Amino acid sequence: MVDRWALAPVEGGGVEVAPLGPDGLPAGPVVREPDLAEAVRGRPEVVRWVWRSTAEVYPRLLEAGARVERCYDIEAAETLLLGHEGRYGEPRSAAAALARLSGGPVPPDPPVRPAEPGAQSSLFEARPTEVPLTDLLTVYAEQQRRHERAEHPDRMRLLTAAESAGTLVAAEMNASGLPWRADVHREVLTELLGERYAGRGEPRRLAELADEVSAAFGRRVRCDLPADVIKAFAQAGIKVGSTRRWELESIDHPAVKPLVEYKKLYRIRVAHGWSWLQDWVREGRFRPEFLAGGTVTGRWVTNGGGGLQIPKVIRRAVVADPGWRLVVADADQMEPRVLAAISRDPGLMEVAARTSDLYQSVSDRAFSGDREQAKLAVLGAVYGQTSGDGLKNLAALRRRFPKAVAYVDEAARAGEEGRLVRTWLGRTCPPAAGGAGQETWEEAGIPQGEGAGREADSGGGGGGDGQEWVPGYASGNSRARGRFARNFVVQGSGADWTLLLLAALRRACAGLAAELVFFQHDEVIVHCPQEEAETVVAAVREASELAARLTFGETPVRFPFTTAVVECYADAK
Repeated sequence: MVDRWALAPVEGGGVEVAPLGPDGLPAGPVVREPDLAEAVRGRPEVVRWVWRSTAEVYPRLLEAGARVERCYDIEAAETLLLGHEGRYGEPRSAAAALARLSGGPVPPDPPVRPAEPGAQSSLFEARPTEVPLTDLLTVYAEQQRRHERAEHPDRMRLLTAAESAGTLVAAEMNASGLPWRADVHREVLTELLGERYAGRGEPRRLAELADEVSAAFGRRVRCDLPADVIKAFAQAGIKVGSTRRWELESIDHPAVKPLVEYKKLYRIRVAHGWSWLQDWVREGRFRPEFLAGGTVTGRWVTNGGGGLQIPKVIRRAVVADPGWRLVVADADQMEPRVLAAISRDPGLMEVAARTSDLYQSVSDRAFSGDREQAKLAVLGAVYGQTSGDGLKNLAALRRRFPKAVAYVDEAARAGEEGRLVRTWLGRTCPPAAGGAGQETWEEAGIPQGEGAGREADSGGGGGGDGQEWVPGYASGNSRARGRFARNFVVQGSGADWTLLLLAALRRACAGLAAELVFFQHDEVIVHCPQEEAETVVAAVREASELAARLTFGETPVRFPFTTAVVECYADAK
């Protein structure tokens, strides 16, 4: 029985399909069928579908009520393979891959379409180029050969399979949506911000705070304009460099307290206020459009809506349907456990073999029971805090866990020298700029900013929220490259593990009414009938164990989850 087929939509409607043999080549004729969903439903024996892009094909299948077990996303694979070959940032489309094979001009990738709800697609909007199935299979066959040339072929094949599985999960989560009570959201906004005045921009509580700030300065101050606030402090004889909270709270002035409160509430109003609610919540669901593998490390992003930055107070609006529950699962101390698995440090693996508090165990071994010191040391090793107290903590950590520290040290050294740095499965950190044909990180579309590995979120309309910010990763900043590479091998390997976790959890929920509805970094939410909740909790635990074995092989490292079965997301923590 042939259980792997390829498909490609064709211009004018319909789809081309063909069976594939073990070598990835056609095992039968290419057939054209008039309807995509019927072509898939008519072949229930197919385990894996090979197609150009899950994001283009699968939503149409889901809308027609057709689901697939597995897929191979050619464009997702192309991204990973290009990165592995040190060519991150080159066009990733199937059309571009085909042009590279034929020696023709390589077309640029179309821009990411906006996810603003209600936005109308332009007649002249750039769209992905559909590639005929025979050409698509040429690209697919070459990708299989490129897998064989990878540093670790088996791991690379697992990575592309996991990334493809992630695209299925993302599409299904986009279709399901996160349960959202608009009435509760409005109540929260009124409670926090006060009533909205007709004809006035600010709601009552923000207006009151703005008046308090102005009174403290003795003149009208626009609290939403940082330049005006900095000017007001300057006129009061106080020099401030920014309006960040930590800097404001170091100042002794009566305007500080109402100003900090104003900024907090203003952020909620802008990011998740009444306009956000009107734009993004429809029929009791919030659909921010998850994008699998949207960052260099493999962490996900959402294309608009601030989906990865839901403040706890706003989580009160995330409420399960009547008779249903939210199973909220949060991985415990994921980064140090990943470091133990990839470094194979015997001492750290022994500590990470327990489901108890890892930082406390580390502190008992190396920091005289000081848990906070141990946590700072472990995270400092991962994130590059190697000066001052960080240097002293790192030295203590190196004495007890030498292989773990050496692993991230070597990654940092490779990053500083502009070499390729890979996760355990083979996801690759782009090299430094400067070589022939290499781009700077800005040219490759990687934004600059503060906080290695941190995800920023625009919180509002347009696309691009949840992007990963890479500090100073330009050709002249080798230390910044080293810090990011140090973090990349851990955070990226964690992202690879979570992909396999999601794939295993999706498969476990296939026969249930339960649906995955939310995922960010180390947290997943499943929406399920109350009677399925304990089954889902067990499925999370089993999926974690399976993902660990598949990703890292046989190690004693465990990846426990804290799970909560709740009606409201805000009650989970």
